[in-house]
Amino acid sequence: MSVLSFPQRGPWGDAKWRGNCSGYVYKTIFEQLRPAVFVDPMCGSGTSIEVARELGIEAYGLDLHSGHNVLRDSILDAVGKHADLCLSHTPYGDMVIYSGEVWGSPHPDDLSRCTSEADFHEKLHIALLNQRDATKPGGYYGTIVGDKRKNGAYVSYQAEAIARMPSQELAAVLIKQQHNVMSDTRAYRGMRLPRLTHEYILLWRRPEVITSFLSDLASMAKQQAARLTSTWKALVRTVLVSLGGKATLSEIYAVVAKNAPERLSANPHWQAKVRQTLNQNQSCFAPVARGVWSLAS
Repeated sequence: MSVLSFPQRGPWGDAKWRGNCSGYVYKTIFEQLRPAVFVDPMCGSGTSIEVARELGIEAYGLDLHSGHNVLRDSILDAVGKHADLCLSHTPYGDMVIYSGEVWGSPHPDDLSRCTSEADFHEKLHIALLNQRDATKPGGYYGTIVGDKRKNGAYVSYQAEAIARMPSQELAAVLIKQQHNVMSDTRAYRGMRLPRLTHEYILLWRRPEVITSFLSDLASMAKQQAARLTSTWKALVRTVLVSLGGKATLSEIYAVVAKNAPERLSANPHWQAKVRQTLNQNQSCFAPVARGVWSLAS
């Protein structure tokens, strides 16, 4: 099933540990994937490890509170062997602060203490690459993560994680219903949209043939470059549509500058990028005259 709902957390782990995932979720995943070796690099109170060992799975639990830093320390080196399944349950940004509140002292590499949402996205990406490296060919790696809404803004951690990781390796997205969360006890004034009552289990499968790490990075960089190119193409096309399907470069620049300031801050040579997008995608755009473009027919 791609939708999981377990109101009870079960007898595993520590019920007082905030953000605990139901052990029945792990049990379902283990029974489906049947890993011989399981690693959880953010094991928290150890729920996943207890469930795995109960099922006879060789299991290794790592966590920042016990000395393993997923942003700095190799999971593979710590365990000493590749995993069939390397699954983490990451903090959901600053929704629950762990170091200094749930355990120990504040730690700068605690994913619940990131300086911004962008900082969290980057650090989760690093953690997932570490998990990927610790997974054997044909094995699975992934994370359990939820989205959040704060100060009227919706932050989709799962969407950003999927966008950053190798698209050809994405194997499954499972929906997990949330139960007994702190926000259920609070009232929010003026909230029109429904409460978030679900999380995601994201699973990627490492290819059967492992290439070099540099080759993997090159492939991911190429994927991100293609994504950025596609975004610029969609942006310029939308601008032309808004201008009636035909416009001068100066008109296009003016609309881009007004409506896409984040693109401009990311690329100081954005006008050259607009011209490049027009010139390199003539199945979408057609030159009409010098400095004048239209949508291709």
